[in-house]
Amino acid sequence: MRALILALALLTALPAMAEEVVLGLSSDQVSINTSFDGSEILIFGAVKREEAIVDEPRLQVIITVSGPSEPITVRRKEKRFGIWVNTDALEIDSAPSFYAVSTSTLLGLSLSETEDVRHRVSIPRAIRSVDAPDTISDSESFTEALIRIKSKSNQYQLNEGTISVDEQTLFRTAIELPAALTEGDYQTRIFLTRGGAVVSQYETSIFVRKVGLERWLFTLSRENAFLYGLMSLAIAIAAGWGASAVFSAFRR
Repeated sequence: MRALILALALLTALPAMAEEVVLGLSSDQVSINTSFDGSEILIFGAVKREEAIVDEPRLQVIITVSGPSEPITVRRKEKRFGIWVNTDALEIDSAPSFYAVSTSTLLGLSLSETEDVRHRVSIPRAIRSVDAPDTISDSESFTEALIRIKSKSNQYQLNEGTISVDEQTLFRTAIELPAALTEGDYQTRIFLTRGGAVVSQYETSIFVRKVGLERWLFTLSRENAFLYGLMSLAIAIAAGWGASAVFSAFRR
């Protein structure tokens, strides 16, 4: 009986869900073929309310799209005796292959530090690194280097102020997907925030799949590695022979 009373008390203490997301995607699937050079996903939606808007902090929207995660080794290079060599290396436990954050205003104004830690929204929070070896005292610099490299190739994106919010009800944005995409499920999260606190969250997925020749080669490499190796060797021999024949023809 006491447990039941306690549960009822906790339920009555929790605030009712006053706002929630109704989401739409221009496409929930991206197909990769030999001519794929990137894509753009339009994410739009509306805010469903149980009550009318009162005098509260303005509603903000944050959208994240995260590709499959994988461990990554980040190496530091230093120039010694005129030659660049690898010195230290740090194993990052899990880093998304693609990660984009879009916001309706500056991220720091949309989300508090506490909520960022809880939901892992910002790019640094989305990367999970293990304890660094005792020989490395500046492990943060390795994570920063990974973010810098991924950002240059458009695989990590921070798009502040790119979400349009109309009448605190309708929102939309477009996220650019680069050509170098990893196949898998891309987790898409939408956060509604007020005063830096998350008031509602919605999750869905975008499916990235190889099709046509890309799919056939990918499947062959996974299911019949021996045949894939023989085919690759034959192609390499044929290409070498063809280049040699062309060169010999020009010499004549």
